[in-house]
Amino acid sequence: MGLKAALSKPFAAFIVRGINKWKFKAAAAQQQVFMKLIREAAHTSFGKDHDFASIKSYADFKQRVPVRDYEGLRPYIDRVVSGEADVMWKGKPEYFAKTSGTTSGAKYIPISKESMPEHLKAARNALLTYIHETGKADFVNGKMIFLQGSPVMTVKNGIKVGRLSGIVANLVPAYLQRNRMPSYKTNCIEDWETKVDAIVDETVHEDMRLISGIPPWVQMYFDRLTDKSGGKKIKDIFKNLQLFVYGGVNYEPYRAKIEGSIGRQIDSIETYPASEGFIAYQDSQHDKSLLLLANAGMFYEFIPAAEYYNDNPVRLSLEEVALDENYALVLNTNAGLWGYSIGDTVKFVSKNPYKILVTGRIKHFISAFGEHVIGEEVEHALWSVAQREGLSITEFTVAPQINPPEGGLPYHEWFVEFGTAPVDMVAFSREVDETLQQKNIYYHDLITGKVLQPLVIRSLKKNAFVDYMRAEGKLGGQNKVPRLSNDRKIADSLSSFTI
Repeated sequence: MGLKAALSKPFAAFIVRGINKWKFKAAAAQQQVFMKLIREAAHTSFGKDHDFASIKSYADFKQRVPVRDYEGLRPYIDRVVSGEADVMWKGKPEYFAKTSGTTSGAKYIPISKESMPEHLKAARNALLTYIHETGKADFVNGKMIFLQGSPVMTVKNGIKVGRLSGIVANLVPAYLQRNRMPSYKTNCIEDWETKVDAIVDETVHEDMRLISGIPPWVQMYFDRLTDKSGGKKIKDIFKNLQLFVYGGVNYEPYRAKIEGSIGRQIDSIETYPASEGFIAYQDSQHDKSLLLLANAGMFYEFIPAAEYYNDNPVRLSLEEVALDENYALVLNTNAGLWGYSIGDTVKFVSKNPYKILVTGRIKHFISAFGEHVIGEEVEHALWSVAQREGLSITEFTVAPQINPPEGGLPYHEWFVEFGTAPVDMVAFSREVDETLQQKNIYYHDLITGKVLQPLVIRSLKKNAFVDYMRAEGKLGGQNKVPRLSNDRKIADSLSSFTI
């Protein structure tokens, strides 16, 4: 065992002791975070406009601060972007994390000197809790690769601007820099395919032990490594590969193919980072749920997903949530986001400690007929049947087909790129449909009531989603294909890739 690995174990034990101090007292930790946020933002423009000085409780806060998305907060954010100080948080942000919006165009998410350390601490602690639980620390002595966006930043009105992963790349501690790959020069390559090829050339002969990235882009990296090495499995290229750290999408639809590429199972850690804050991470190899970070400078609110589009939806604090119910997540942060609807849905599977599963996007659903099918349901339906039959899924998305060109009842149209395709597509489609009916009673009623016909699966050509994302200018980095759409934009684009 190397020196870094030996030192990491007592450090991990120390950090976990600190985590345990708030882990089982999360509601109290949230109350402390709430009061600190209100106190420190009381003299900002937002705080004055919403009378923070008189807020004594969460009930007071809900009366004064509505839930808003980015567009709702944009009048304040635009002032921050223009360089004005003390608008939503004290002073000016350290950075803006630039992300793509749908209706908003580019979005500038403020990151403050108080919030940035929380991003770094959470990423570190995810690895340290793994070391503490498993005793496996050898990965810190080898190379670690992070497939991410470019670290190149621009400056807007005196504030550095970049992708979140690129900002973080500039702040990696010095003791990890020697182990970290790819090189800065390679990481700055903007074109994703050129970048992946350069990363392959740089890493193929290294002692890679940890890989981090979004599953579909990690799979592309693995495919090109295999091609480069003449067909070798990843385990034969990186003999000491131990750990896969991922976030952004559900890993399960990709797991079979990725583990097939590796040639064996390896440990994995799911994380839930967002530009707005690092929200949760998997803290046990025996439990796939994620520990909600209750003392990370964010106060969380939860809206029952079924009420989200109501005029006055119920807003709950952490101690008020129930298990196994989907909630839209709302953030209040130490970077100055207030009542901010992040767009994700989560479900609690434990309240002692508070642990969640990320179940989808509040705007990514199909409800063309009132069924409100969500991401968690379609992923379960497809993955569970594929797993039972030993099939692998590269990627998929689902959309409604309201006016079938062939006539007949409308249906849900699934576009699936298989790694290993079913021998009998009709039987496979039927099983997926029946599984979805079991998960969603409204969908079941529409099928049995002859309002909808069972779902239709369109098998796509190899690399269909890569080609689609390339055409959209969204290949690589943190970009993801929406699993569900309530319109036909993605579906119509993919129709030309069907087999």
